[in-house]
Amino acid sequence: MKMSVKKLSLAGVLTALGVVCSTFYIPVGASKVFPVQHFLNVIAGVMLGPVYAVSMAFVTSVVRNIMGTGSILAFPGSMCGAFLCGILYKYTKKLGAALLGEVAGTGIFGALLAYPVAAMFLSGKGAFYVFVIPFGISSFAGAIISAVLLLSLSRSGILQKLIHNEQL
Repeated sequence: MKMSVKKLSLAGVLTALGVVCSTFYIPVGASKVFPVQHFLNVIAGVMLGPVYAVSMAFVTSVVRNIMGTGSILAFPGSMCGAFLCGILYKYTKKLGAALLGEVAGTGIFGALLAYPVAAMFLSGKGAFYVFVIPFGISSFAGAIISAVLLLSLSRSGILQKLIHNEQL
């Protein structure tokens, strides 16, 4: 019970951070690049696991859409990246695998899933791979930022304590 409350609390804080920082984006073509969301996906995937990471990405996308700071394309992109990041870290315990999971999950799988979503809801026309480059850039930028933070926490020993629920 105690661990679930801590995980839920951290997921809530990461979700709030994702919503607050959702106004920060970099325009790339027709898409908006949100590196903060991908940064948070990696943090959640590593520290909380795939279920919490996907849940956090979903709730963040819902709130961003309600507020008008996100698009419907946030769902496939962020959730695929969070899932693959969390799964790969869970089974390998390697930060590189988590980063690769975020970039591949968002940049490839999320981007390919975004095409039918865009065609259905946004009347998007064009090639199915049109989202791969912007989603890839966004997820790569977020993965690099998260790698810097997680490597710093890992080298100091704090990351292991946080993941294993030890007293700091």
